Amino acid sequence: MEWTGRGIVLTTRKHGENDVILEVLTLERGRHLGLVRGGRSKRHRPVLQPGNEVELTWKARLSDHLGQFQIDPLNLRAGDLMTSSVGLTGVQHLAFLVRLLPERHPYPGLFNAVSVVLNHLNEAETAGALVIRFELELLRELGIGLDLSSCAATGTREDLAYVSPKSARAVSREAGLPYHDKLLPLPSFLLDGQRQAGSELMWKDITQGFDLTSFFLNRHLQERETTDSGTRSQLLGALEKRYREDFPWNF
Repeated sequence: MEWTGRGIVLTTRKHGENDVILEVLTLERGRHLGLVRGGRSKRHRPVLQPGNEVELTWKARLSDHLGQFQIDPLNLRAGDLMTSSVGLTGVQHLAFLVRLLPERHPYPGLFNAVSVVLNHLNEAETAGALVIRFELELLRELGIGLDLSSCAATGTREDLAYVSPKSARAVSREAGLPYHDKLLPLPSFLLDGQRQAGSELMWKDITQGFDLTSFFLNRHLQERETTDSGTRSQLLGALEKRYREDFPWNF
């Protein structure tokens, strides 16, 4: 059994004295694991850092075996990501989120979305909004897609301000006002045609976006009897610090 493709490094763990088991998100075969011989060597270690993109060749005697990876570097972005707390915590959080997906099932849209997020993680003006939008796409792939296109109560597409925690559908400001304490706030940058980011976004918009996605993600995690191990709070802390430094007027 053999295939070749692109992959984004998620995690590695030591195997034996010199080898590692590599976990990657691939374009055509989803989340995949394999053994890298000599993965702890000086030659391989810089390449096998989370966030890097590599060319992979996977070989195994049978398709259900762990198999072995041969790797070649394509985009070594990990060095830049390590220069900021947002980059470091962001990579860890993305790896956790991707691990919610089943192994060896292709998600080409999510692969491309992860690439976009990683390319902008060190940019305070876009990182938070991109991670939130990625989480919305992940929820859709997990079967928990939010419908933010129109009001669940009236059908209108105007002035959408809330999301129902029960139906995961948007609710207009007028229809939701009597129940606002039971609904989730919907930041306007997540609506179609609203693409503001960075200095145009208040920190409140970012926190509301994360509160929205975390509500549905946490419900999914509870069903799986697991947690995010603190990756979300660490990323939020790093993002808030950067926002306070770069956009102090947005608080």
